[in-house]
Amino acid sequence: MTWQLRRATSDDLDAIMALENAIYPDDAWSAQNMAAELANPHGYYLVAEDADTIVGYAGLLAPIGTGQGDIQTVTVAPEARRQGLARTLMLQLLNEARRRGAEELFLEVRVDNEGAQALYRELGFETVSVRKRYYKGGIDALTMKLVVPTPKPGLA
Repeated sequence: MTWQLRRATSDDLDAIMALENAIYPDDAWSAQNMAAELANPHGYYLVAEDADTIVGYAGLLAPIGTGQGDIQTVTVAPEARRQGLARTLMLQLLNEARRRGAEELFLEVRVDNEGAQALYRELGFETVSVRKRYYKGGIDALTMKLVVPTPKPGLA
């Protein structure tokens, strides 16, 4: 599968919401909240397309000058999973966070989403707390934090 990554726009809202509602039937963001995220000047949202179909999206909230950011969401369609797309999206968000001067990044992840937790740990995130019953259905969330690493020079 070959993806094209690009900045998300308001024109992507319907496709993003279709994935959001299919993947998170009990915890989907509202279209109004997602539209506000896409329009937020402090945000940075990407979509991944395969043959003009959006198969993933991810978002960052990182106001320049605050030194902090939040990974708002990373979502990959079931047919596009286990191919490195979530990692690719995360690396792009980390690069943007670094560009915006973020020194720390935070995220929440369901305690029962072991695959996502493993990816975040591989990227350097550490669990800092548990948010009890954060998700609908009483599911706890892990709050994870990353001290944003300085890029290492290397061969291109």
